[in-house]
Amino acid sequence: MNLYQFNYCDLSRRAELVWQNGNYLSVRHDGGYSVVLYHMGEFFAEVWYSPEDNQVKNVRGFKSKACLEPYLETVSLQELMGKK
Repeated sequence: MNLYQFNYCDLSRRAELVWQNGNYLSVRHDGGYSVVLYHMGEFFAEVWYSPEDNQVKNVRGFKSKACLEPYLETVSLQELMGKK
């Protein structure tokens, strides 16, 4: 599945695809949400979870390096790319 196909799916299907195929990388906190980063092979996905009401609020896929900036201190992208 490519990024376009992933983002075309509805929220529940995107969440299901992340649980089935994603590799957990990191978690951060933003405005009351836990934002969990997954590697999906050809792209990355963020799952925005609200602990307040125990609900997934958003799942978004992306390839942009700028979207990875909040995770740079906690994730080694070199390891992810096989450059240990």
